[in-house]
Amino acid sequence: MENLYDSDPRIVMTLDAGGTYLKFSAIRGNKPAAEPVKLPSKADQLDACLAQITSGFEEIKRRLPAAPAAISFSFPGPADYPAGIIGDLPNLPAFRGGVALGPMLAEKFGVPVFINNDGDLFAYGEAMAGFLPYVNGQLEKAGSPKRYKNLFGVTLGTGFGGGIVREGRLFLGDNSAGGEAWLLRNKLTPAVNADEGCSIRAVRRVYAELSGISPEKAPDPKEIYEIGMGEAPGDKAAAFEAFRRLGENAGDAIAQALTLVDGLAVIGGGVSGAHGLFLPALVDAVNGVYHKPGGDLRRLIARAYNFEDEAQRAAFLKGDRREITVPGSGRKIEYDPLQRTAIGLSRLGTSEAVAIGAYSFALSKLG
Repeated sequence: MENLYDSDPRIVMTLDAGGTYLKFSAIRGNKPAAEPVKLPSKADQLDACLAQITSGFEEIKRRLPAAPAAISFSFPGPADYPAGIIGDLPNLPAFRGGVALGPMLAEKFGVPVFINNDGDLFAYGEAMAGFLPYVNGQLEKAGSPKRYKNLFGVTLGTGFGGGIVREGRLFLGDNSAGGEAWLLRNKLTPAVNADEGCSIRAVRRVYAELSGISPEKAPDPKEIYEIGMGEAPGDKAAAFEAFRRLGENAGDAIAQALTLVDGLAVIGGGVSGAHGLFLPALVDAVNGVYHKPGGDLRRLIARAYNFEDEAQRAAFLKGDRREITVPGSGRKIEYDPLQRTAIGLSRLGTSEAVAIGAYSFALSKLG
């Protein structure tokens, strides 16, 4: 299915900002418009970091076939994103006390500048050109009238990021803090937040605990995944349980969000590659129950389906279509009483989804 901006001729320069590197690119028509540029962030020196950001965009601009219409990119929070002001960042310590990064770049390059966090832009990219239109396309092929307009996206990596898209618009909130999944409650350790159970360090910590090694000696999640799959030596049971716990924690957090969002859910981030070990537990947690006097109560009104599982995907696409008669007439209408959601993986890849999200956000603001 063609995206709204697939044929748009405008170019938007983008940036993926991290504590170690700054990765610059440009998008036109939802495709790369220039070779990317990667520079050290110099995160502990404000003037040097700002100079790197400026020079990175200057280099990208030199590589473009036409002038850019805007700059749009992800940057860590806390921040006043609409104003383009970056706050006190843990990974970029030089940004303390508030730095007007957006206004600085707007004056330098003479174009509008839009900044959001990567969780928001990931979700927006998947809503515009990734998981959401893909699912709707599959429903159309299956002959189902069901369509989705809302999406909750999460990233599993260094932290647990999130974003909400409602009817084609990114939900930012009044404090630029909508969709902050990392601050949801941790199901298995309620005294801490979900981030501590849905991240790289969570997988390493649980593996170390169960295999009897120090946390410093724990392998990275990719190797732990290979151990769990029997492809590398190590404690297979500990590896499996480390990812199962991540799935249970992430699933409970997603269930909390879907209670309010009522849409699809998409998963990205570096840890998502290990979905074979955590996605079943994640979907089971979303489909969990509350235990109360008089009987159990479903965790969600909608039933969640694992879109990466062939049988569950088929059941989701089929639904429960039936015809009912309008009272007082012989007219029949189609009805599908199965309230459901699908949970699946990024169809774009996390970095591309963030870039397309940044591009789409800028064009939506430009009109």
